[in-house]
Amino acid sequence: MITKEAPAAAPAPAPAAPAPTRPGKKRPAWDEVPRWQIYLPLGIYLVFTLIPFYWILLFAVRPAGSTSLVPWPMTTEHFEKVWTDRGFGTYFTNSVYVGLATLVMTTLVALAGGYALARFDFKIKRVFMLALLCSQFVPGALLLVPLFEIFAGLQMINSLGSVIIAETVFQLPLSIILISNFIKNVPYSLEEAAWVDGCGRFRAFRIVVLPLLRPGLIAVGSFAFVHSWNHFLFALMFLNNQHKQTIPVGLNSLMSADSVDLGALAAGGIVAAVPVVIVFAFIQKWLITGFSAGAVKG
Repeated sequence: MITKEAPAAAPAPAPAAPAPTRPGKKRPAWDEVPRWQIYLPLGIYLVFTLIPFYWILLFAVRPAGSTSLVPWPMTTEHFEKVWTDRGFGTYFTNSVYVGLATLVMTTLVALAGGYALARFDFKIKRVFMLALLCSQFVPGALLLVPLFEIFAGLQMINSLGSVIIAETVFQLPLSIILISNFIKNVPYSLEEAAWVDGCGRFRAFRIVVLPLLRPGLIAVGSFAFVHSWNHFLFALMFLNNQHKQTIPVGLNSLMSADSVDLGALAAGGIVAAVPVVIVFAFIQKWLITGFSAGAVKG
């Protein structure tokens, strides 16, 4: 029997060549950018940033009447003058007291308020959050008259307690919002597991949640401390006694309508700035971690 062979399968068509692409300019990667294009703008920015600091240091350490641009010979007469004659030792102590007390009070109240906002639901929760946000648009100068009337009725004028309370009230809205976001980032299941193990709500919060809030607490506390350290308005309005004044008011007292002692003013500025710089140098890592954690909702 004669059979016909099946016709051979046709060869598969060759794949079409890719259409030629129009050559374009390749965007250089970050590591391919010439280093001078990075360092030059940063260097210019650094120079403009450091020149004012160098100028302040120059006036603070060179002798009075000198016009040299190099701080040599160096002297400490301006620091001795502001620390002893102008009372900056007392101002420094008062500022430390106000800053630490504001830090503690703001952190404790914000911790309680932030936990309530993060873990509980109540009818006016959204309204309360909106009120906290809107309070940030109110300038501190508008609070002077009502706060002065309140403190006068409580006989707290010319007391450091009035400044501490005013600074705490001014810092609380933002601090509560930040702490609330920090707590929301902590899983609620961790607290529930602690409750199952026999812990109460407060103990579960202290053992489980509070250690995880360390970056956030440092961020909120440092922000409250620095703001109260540098704030001028409340201390000026509520404190009349020179021995109760803080550093910002002390710096203002170095300037008069007739003349300004630039050496003493520069030395006082360094005395005011160095503690804040030291604090930020130690808490920099925690501060960045805390603000980045509180900036998003968990």
